[in-house]
Amino acid sequence: QVQLVESGGGLVQAGDSLKLSCAASVRTFRLHAMGWFRQAPGKEREFVAGITWNGDSTDYGNSVKGRFTVSRDNTKNTLYLQMNSLKPEDTAVYYCAKLMHYGTRNVEYWGKGTLVTVSS
Repeated sequence: QVQLVESGGGLVQAGDSLKLSCAASVRTFRLHAMGWFRQAPGKEREFVAGITWNGDSTDYGNSVKGRFTVSRDNTKNTLYLQMNSLKPEDTAVYYCAKLMHYGTRNVEYWGKGTLVTVSS
């Protein structure tokens, strides 16, 4: 059983930065593509960012390109999401996910999420 635990969410102002973390329980974390998704109130869950097992490749949703950066530390079994220039429309619950394959949006495991609220 894989456990993914997000942290780092909170209330920030527009223009601020925030860094989310996702701690993974699985010992084979370093072998898996990972991703971040988000779900705003009343909206469908959307893809935010993905990263290959070794961090060599990343991809992003159009709404966050140039502002968010996904990274990972396989020695710590941890995934990160650096969010800069935050906007009120970035307000959402952010979920860490173990992807079936990099480049897809197919998720094998979800975390429980962490709430990010951006005030204007």
